[in-house]
Amino acid sequence: MNVNYISSLIMVILLFLIAYIGVEAGGLQVLFGIIIPYAALLTFIIGFIYKVVNWARSPVPFRIPSTCGQQKSLPWIKSAAFDNPSTGGGVLVRMAMEILFFRSLFRNTKCRLNEGPMLSYEWEKWLWLGAIVFHYSFLTVLIRHFRFFLEPVPVCFQWLEQLDGFLQVGVPGILLSGFALLAAVVYLFLRRVFIPQVRYISLASDYFPLFLLMGVAISGILMRYITKVDIVGVKELTMGLVTFHPTIPKTVGGIFYVHLFFISIFFAYFPFSKLMHLGGIFMSPTRNLANTNREIHHTNPWNYPVKVHTYDEYEDEFREKMIDVGLPVEKGIEAGTAQE
Repeated sequence: MNVNYISSLIMVILLFLIAYIGVEAGGLQVLFGIIIPYAALLTFIIGFIYKVVNWARSPVPFRIPSTCGQQKSLPWIKSAAFDNPSTGGGVLVRMAMEILFFRSLFRNTKCRLNEGPMLSYEWEKWLWLGAIVFHYSFLTVLIRHFRFFLEPVPVCFQWLEQLDGFLQVGVPGILLSGFALLAAVVYLFLRRVFIPQVRYISLASDYFPLFLLMGVAISGILMRYITKVDIVGVKELTMGLVTFHPTIPKTVGGIFYVHLFFISIFFAYFPFSKLMHLGGIFMSPTRNLANTNREIHHTNPWNYPVKVHTYDEYEDEFREKMIDVGLPVEKGIEAGTAQE
């Protein structure tokens, strides 16, 4: 068994037990309902800002965009305006397609070695589909939960919830985004487990957020459809957090605090993980720069005098030793001595 995902799974199970036992047996509702959520949000904000500012301050002296099309050159050669942009507008469109539709992932191909031997490339769309479902279902769930922090609830959030629950099956109505999020996370996990190449490069830090999100989704589904939860009590707690007048309702059970604890851990962990590609994609010089290397000579503005050791100086220093071991030299010992 893979120790990386086993250790991550055990960690999430321990977090579940800590929150559930802490609330049900230890009476630590204040800790898990007020202190930890505030600390997690503060960690998320400070960590996110620190990471983005640190990336923004990193020097990028040259144009290093990753491109997939013909660069702009001669007038009679058609260039790829979006895949290899040469203008700010092209970069804007390229970034929008990447952020909203995962354009680069959509072009994903799978390489396979066949008998012969021959290489074949297949158009691979499952990862793109899983990523799209995961990100948009997570975004939908996140926006839907804003109704707990706002009073009155804006009409646009009500419309989103109606659209998400257009399949009115039973009471309460099924919200598709929660099940889509769980299915997408399970797919991304299974992909890391069953594809050897992906499993080889996967670390515990890759599995941990997946198990954490599974815990968030499963606990949310349990509260909505099985164990039920006092929505009025939840609203009271969340509105208290937002208005900085926190209160602990007596009608909210342990599963809710587990759900809230998982979310808090997720947000606190976010800035220090690979999940920070949310902010990093905007700061990536391989994406946010126009490819104008043939039009403009880009000079490193941070260049400073550096003492170099030329080959001539190197050969003058080691010429005799190079000749003794049989290494070729450009000048003989006499020529080098005469030059000196």
